[in-house]
Amino acid sequence: MSRTVTLTLRGSLDLTLLADGLTPDRCAVAASREIADLPVWYGGQRARLDDFFSVQGERSSHVRLQGNLGQLQGVGAGMTVGELVIEGDVGRDTGVGMSGGVIDIHGDAGDNLGGATPGASRGMTGGEIIIRGRAGDDVGASLRRGLIVVMGDTGERAGQRMIAGSVILLAKAGRGAGRWTKRGSIVALGPIERPATFRYACTYRPPHLRVTFLYLRARHGVSVADHYVTGRYERYSGDLAEVGRGEILRWVSE
Repeated sequence: MSRTVTLTLRGSLDLTLLADGLTPDRCAVAASREIADLPVWYGGQRARLDDFFSVQGERSSHVRLQGNLGQLQGVGAGMTVGELVIEGDVGRDTGVGMSGGVIDIHGDAGDNLGGATPGASRGMTGGEIIIRGRAGDDVGASLRRGLIVVMGDTGERAGQRMIAGSVILLAKAGRGAGRWTKRGSIVALGPIERPATFRYACTYRPPHLRVTFLYLRARHGVSVADHYVTGRYERYSGDLAEVGRGEILRWVSE
């Protein structure tokens, strides 16, 4: 058994490469040749994973992707266990419908990260996603459980239709964050434009955020300054157009 399955992109991707069957779950029980044979779709045409990637290692739930992967879509969809490390940018639908494990993206991510598949009422239901760059629109859409952390700027509608879970935004958030949220938390360390259907509740020092930030430091090496760890946050309740039990926590001062 290998300690890590490493997939290295051989060249550039001129078209969209859909690899929604590529998960640590499959790699954990597959030999190298079986991983190489995983079906993918390139520009709408069926192909094999090893048409694009060299494969090293086998039978491991720790998977590492290397290369310019901005055209790679759907990787980690539905994953339940293991760790997927992406060294570079990645396309849309990464980690959609995942229920466990960790996705660690050392670059930018496309739209619908940790979101829902078409027609599904629930997106991510567990696990953790760390984005060390920017993220596109609809991050954590229909989030049911789990944790998403974006260290760079985030596109529009982060955490829309959340049912539970947490989305932590360390930089600027786009418009419409938290819209139609029923429950769950959006934590904003940078600028955020709140929907009009959220109402101010209080300003306080959330004790659970200290625990979460210290965990992110220790487990994932996420740099969170002390004034965020122990700081004061404005709490806004919403979306009042829905159940209204969600919240946006916005850092205001040390």
